[in-house]
Amino acid sequence: MVNHQKVTEVPLIPVIMAGGLGARLWPASRPDRPKQFLNFGGSKHTLFQQTVLRLRDLPKREGNVMAPIVVCNVEHRFLVAEQLQELGISNAEILLEPVGRNTAPALAVAALCAEQNHGPEAHLLVLAADHAMSDGAEFLRVVSYANHLASGGHLLTFGIVPSYIETGYGYIKRGDDLHLEQGGIAFKVAAFVEKPQRERAEEFLQDGGYYWNSGMFMFRVRNFITELSQLAPEVIGPCRMAWQKAKKDLDFVRLDVESFSKARNISVDCAVMEHTTHAVVIPLSAGWSDLGAWQAIWHHLPKDDARNAVLGDVLVHQTKDSLIYAQNRLVALSGVENLVVVETNDAVLVAGREHTQNLKSLVEQLKLAKRPEINSHKVVYRPWGYYETLILNVGFQVKRITVKPGCALSLQLHNHRAEHWVVVKGKARVQRGEELLTLLPNESTYIPQQTKHRLENFGDQLLEIIEVQCGDYLGEDDIVRFEDRYNRDT
Repeated sequence: MVNHQKVTEVPLIPVIMAGGLGARLWPASRPDRPKQFLNFGGSKHTLFQQTVLRLRDLPKREGNVMAPIVVCNVEHRFLVAEQLQELGISNAEILLEPVGRNTAPALAVAALCAEQNHGPEAHLLVLAADHAMSDGAEFLRVVSYANHLASGGHLLTFGIVPSYIETGYGYIKRGDDLHLEQGGIAFKVAAFVEKPQRERAEEFLQDGGYYWNSGMFMFRVRNFITELSQLAPEVIGPCRMAWQKAKKDLDFVRLDVESFSKARNISVDCAVMEHTTHAVVIPLSAGWSDLGAWQAIWHHLPKDDARNAVLGDVLVHQTKDSLIYAQNRLVALSGVENLVVVETNDAVLVAGREHTQNLKSLVEQLKLAKRPEINSHKVVYRPWGYYETLILNVGFQVKRITVKPGCALSLQLHNHRAEHWVVVKGKARVQRGEELLTLLPNESTYIPQQTKHRLENFGDQLLEIIEVQCGDYLGEDDIVRFEDRYNRDT
């Protein structure tokens, strides 16, 4: 029997895994701004922010909840910081993965961080940044129960009670009932099952003893590190070195590149959960979805009488069982069914709804063709604001640049292009060579090639300029930085 005494005094640290790329949600999700930093279904908050907000009532239940640890790709660090700032959170620990190494190394460094800051008895609640949950109260109830069980040394995973036939998820087969008496149920894990074919998925649904593998966990730091040391030394060894050599950079912790790169690229399921004798599954029925493909988005969103899920400016006629997502313009469908149609400002996807799990193959074709639409949207976010490409042609490019109040671009020069700037809103301070200029709306300047320059917003509103670039090469890598308040190298 689990001892409840003083369990709530043990620190509980949420760990938010935010390193995915969401390739199966192209063209909405792209490497420069993947799905966890987008919103779906009309929410004003992104999936990452919704994950953070889902935890806001947890201290009322558990009392000793610490600031979250966020593990993310180094390229997304400013997205994470900005979206946390929008929620009023300034004390999160943001760990930067220099290279992608799957969930086992990411969780290993999070556990080492928690061990150093909160001690080996602390509990970790591991969540993905890109999941949706419609029943927050039930989620918190099950998390509270799991927090008590973790004190008994179990490595807990949350198994989603399946509500329909799904071939896009892995499954967990439950074993013996633990016969606990603390107001919940839990089972030993009998097996982890790979994504099944449809017939087998139907059997799992009818059986009732299988759960979707959510990728969410709860365990005590000491127990998890012990299991990693025994079952995956090729993970914990390099990660320990990467943590010991980590360096603070602004609001971030940069893991050592050389050490972290040596960690085995493996999921926490394959490294630990499938082999440990301490794995326990807790059933969760809280309207969960990993939103991993457009089919999952369709399941998650509300639908009209014809079972269409619609986002944006959409008109449908004699259309059913479809997902239509319009970001920029009117999208009209007539006489079709079982489709996914996604419109962005530079790409349109049309796919059979049942085939969206295979979208990675299409993405690979785009990569091989070196299409720019595979990596970036026309609107690209930076720590100082964002820019939008309006026209791209041979020899010239037109952008709209928006700079937040008090922010500035780096001091830089370009070897292959000159730039013309026209201020359309706000107040700009421009360094051009040795000159320092102040530009107001309807004023402009010219930046020759190989001239040091910097753009700064010194007003209290957004600064917007129209930039015309002219030259024989217009790539974003034609930047030589001299000073940058955000510590960027490129």
